[in-house]
Amino acid sequence: MTASSPLAMRCIAGGALLMLAAVILGAFGAHALQSMLTPKQLASYATGVTYQQLHAIGLMLIGVIARVTPPSPWLGRAAVLFVVGIALFSGSIYAMTFGAPRWLGLVAPIGGTSFMAGWACVAVHALRG
Repeated sequence: MTASSPLAMRCIAGGALLMLAAVILGAFGAHALQSMLTPKQLASYATGVTYQQLHAIGLMLIGVIARVTPPSPWLGRAAVLFVVGIALFSGSIYAMTFGAPRWLGLVAPIGGTSFMAGWACVAVHALRG
């Protein structure tokens, strides 16, 4: 096992904090928002929370991979893309749930593309390693 890199520790800590936020947002949605939102809005909100959770775990996984494999720029790129994806995809869904203009929905696919590119970067890291 290689020594802890700054990338590894930032990814693990950042992923854990994003997961903490996702759990809080999920609980808020399940309890406080249930009576305020339509079923369709709640489903969209839950999708935002789910994708945030999955990619927060992905970010922590990048940290673990960074600890046990040789360094490469691909892991840093993947980490940035996951954070951007969470901000754009989940963030736009949360914002629209709370009344942001519908055009903000055009941002969500950019976040989804960021997620896909992040996973591609993880794959490139693995294949080049």
